[in-house]
Amino acid sequence: MMEKMKIEKSFRRLILIELLFPILLLVLGIYHGFIQVLYRAGVIQSTSFLGLDYYQGLTLHGVVNAIVFTTFFAVAFGHALILFYLKKTPHLLFSWISGGLMVLGTLLASYAILSGKASVLYTFYPPLKAHPLFYIGATLLVIGSWIAFFAWIPLYRSWRKENANQKTPLAIVGIFSTFLVWLMATLPLAYEVLVMLIPWSLGFVPTVNVMLARTLFWFFGHPLVYFWLLPAYIMFYVMLPKVSGGKLYSDFAGRFVFMCFIILSAPVGLHHQFTDPAIRSSWKWFHTVLTFGIAIPSFMTFFTLCASLEYAAKSRGGTGLLRWWTKLPYFNKDNHEQWLFPYFISGLILFSFGGITGLINASYTMNSVIHNTSWVPGHFHTTVGGPVFLSFIAMSLFMVARLLGKEIQFPKLNMWVPYLWMVGVLTFSIGMSVAGIYGVPRRTNLGISYMTSQPDIFRGLGMLWSNMSVLGGGLMSLSMVFFFFVFITTLCSKKKMEGHLYFPTSETYYDENISFVQNFKPWIIIAIVLIVIAYGLPLYDVIQATFYGSAGFTPQSPLPTP
Repeated sequence: MMEKMKIEKSFRRLILIELLFPILLLVLGIYHGFIQVLYRAGVIQSTSFLGLDYYQGLTLHGVVNAIVFTTFFAVAFGHALILFYLKKTPHLLFSWISGGLMVLGTLLASYAILSGKASVLYTFYPPLKAHPLFYIGATLLVIGSWIAFFAWIPLYRSWRKENANQKTPLAIVGIFSTFLVWLMATLPLAYEVLVMLIPWSLGFVPTVNVMLARTLFWFFGHPLVYFWLLPAYIMFYVMLPKVSGGKLYSDFAGRFVFMCFIILSAPVGLHHQFTDPAIRSSWKWFHTVLTFGIAIPSFMTFFTLCASLEYAAKSRGGTGLLRWWTKLPYFNKDNHEQWLFPYFISGLILFSFGGITGLINASYTMNSVIHNTSWVPGHFHTTVGGPVFLSFIAMSLFMVARLLGKEIQFPKLNMWVPYLWMVGVLTFSIGMSVAGIYGVPRRTNLGISYMTSQPDIFRGLGMLWSNMSVLGGGLMSLSMVFFFFVFITTLCSKKKMEGHLYFPTSETYYDENISFVQNFKPWIIIAIVLIVIAYGLPLYDVIQATFYGSAGFTPQSPLPTP
């Protein structure tokens, strides 16, 4: 049983800033997401939202929701896990420098976006060109996160020496796996931004190698997905069984899954470049195989969590092959920790749909049908918008309330937030996905797209399904209005207890002691070898096959649909 823990005021203040700052920005990110849904469906005709044009809003939505919010949360969550499970405090000065660089970087990139000088979308590779402050801001955000991670390493090594005969807490295995994936992902991005994009943006070089930049971006872009996902997996393995009233079915499964992500997360990016020239089809096939390998830890997680939930439900009186599902605490608005269950289970339900549609994206042949269509955002809103987003906002609320000694306000409304969000995401995703099959594009206005070449019946069906996303987007936005109401009222409520740090931590049903999942080194070595094999020759081919660079372009906001 893990006890409540007091932490230094200065460090508590840092964690609170790293949680509250991105939540504030999230309001803008979610607002512009809803506006885009309305605009693409033709509900509104203006291309100016709060002074931002279509592509500014699209960039703001993606950068804030997918990069800024997730990075800040992962660092704050990591600080808290190190404090709680290792009982060690990260270096205070380095931690504040880390947080300061992340805030500064975010402000610089936000200025570039809001001033109309960085409409490069979330996938900010060339030939779209941003103001140098955008790239400098992104660099500072990443460097700040690196400093936080590097400050944890000596604490972990010290803990290992002091506890040589103990297994590393599963939550610590999870957070170190998260940031090892992040480090492997951001190193090629650092090269792209520092060596290629910043000099190009400053005018020191007239052109940039687009294919090399795209390859380096997707070297980063797909591992980024697992940087988002792994903190949610920490909550699912460490906390979900506890808040459901049970135990984690297998300790080994959790450790093995985290180690699998270390070796399988990075060498998969070429499946985003199936249509790109200069990359041999054999390397695309190799990355496809590795991408399907990600299904192994995903299926293990599905089995382990189902077994854990079954144990919890049957401990509460559940019976039968399937009826035990009815005994889980779906509607328990307990003000301490069980209210987390609706957020976690809703995220897992959404993730099951995201995993299935992801198999389509990873298939060399089927991907050609849905490439660059609205199927793609339909897919990733069930992955990023499911387990990642719901677990992150839930844990942000949980940690803020605990650190400030507050009780969650309007607990019944808070309980319904994830269910309303889940219905909204499913409605939005189905509409976008089916519309994508009919040829509706992603990102662009429907009036300027390859939809115009489709027969009238397909254009009509595509628009019909696309308009379905308005309903889903409306439900998602309403859910977030409720969440922000609960969050703000909790933040402003009276203090009920002394502020402390606490995480619900599950006991383990099978506490296996298997050595090869208790040491990071062999997994890191395997990961490096796989990366060299999977990216060494493809990068060489790209450099040899691309001779001409590209000038920069800025996307123009589309005209309203006639």
